[in-house]
Amino acid sequence: MDSAGTVDRSSALIEGLREPTLIVGEDGRVTLSNASSRKLLGEGVEGAILSQVIAHPAATEWLERGEHGPAEEVELSAIGGSRRHWLMRMVPLDGGSLLIRLIDRSETHAAEQMRVDFVANASHELRTPLATLIGYTETLREQADVLDAETRERFLSVVDDEAHRMQSVVEDLISLSRIEAERFSTPTDAVPLEPLIAQVVENSRRSARERNSELQVRVAPDLPPIAADSGQILQLLDNLVTNALRYGAPGTPVTISADTEHAMVHLIVADQGEGIAPEHIKRVTERFYRVDTSRSRALGGTGLGLSIVKHIVERHRGRLTIESKLGEGTKMHVLLPVHTS
Repeated sequence: MDSAGTVDRSSALIEGLREPTLIVGEDGRVTLSNASSRKLLGEGVEGAILSQVIAHPAATEWLERGEHGPAEEVELSAIGGSRRHWLMRMVPLDGGSLLIRLIDRSETHAAEQMRVDFVANASHELRTPLATLIGYTETLREQADVLDAETRERFLSVVDDEAHRMQSVVEDLISLSRIEAERFSTPTDAVPLEPLIAQVVENSRRSARERNSELQVRVAPDLPPIAADSGQILQLLDNLVTNALRYGAPGTPVTISADTEHAMVHLIVADQGEGIAPEHIKRVTERFYRVDTSRSRALGGTGLGLSIVKHIVERHRGRLTIESKLGEGTKMHVLLPVHTS
């Protein structure tokens, strides 16, 4: 087969690959490319020197070294966007050419970054109350004889509050881990929603009284049961109502409503608080994400409540949307599938 036929065959082969793929000649110039590589690197990639097309020190060093093993890999970043990450896999071909494939690792890298951020945030959330506990208990132990009863009681109260704060974070972390472990098992029990709403409202009355807020319930008659895990739906309701009371303005009502919408039950928990700015709405379901860090901690939130809600909704094959206006309040919309026999 002549060289033209070889080129045509090679071009057809790499064009069938989904990943950006190039063939580079001995002189370091791109001789062939597929549509994916041209979309990523530009239409003028063929004929260009690879080190100019992919300006990455590790890749350039590998090309200039001249002595190449059977196959080597280099991690690349910021090609095609600041958050894009690639694995550049280079394989020597006969005649001194190189086959280069770019494998998109952006999702894997993002997941790893989320894991790193999660560990860092969890460590921070536990380290802060732990440092307070250590400081106060050391003072109580070392200065017990000189501290008056009122001071000792105040110190013990701080220790108790911080211990409960740590307990809340740990319990939410365990709960989130359990929900994630069960995410592939779809709940199938027929669960009536109204009794769960009534239970959460009863449990929240003390918090509502402390903020002078009324809990208003509006459940449609003949509301069908949902296909659900009753314990997790109870947790979802508790987190939503607790959040609404925590961030709603004192003296304003919190409304819990439920109605049927096609083959779903539409649950809404609404408050009349400060609301959430549009740039924060997409992120408030992230673990430990807080719109106002100091205010959230002062109000006792762990930063995991809405993340737990999101994971519960996803496990139930439902949908969570957040509607919010600054200065007016927030509505949490949850759609859950109706149970079908």
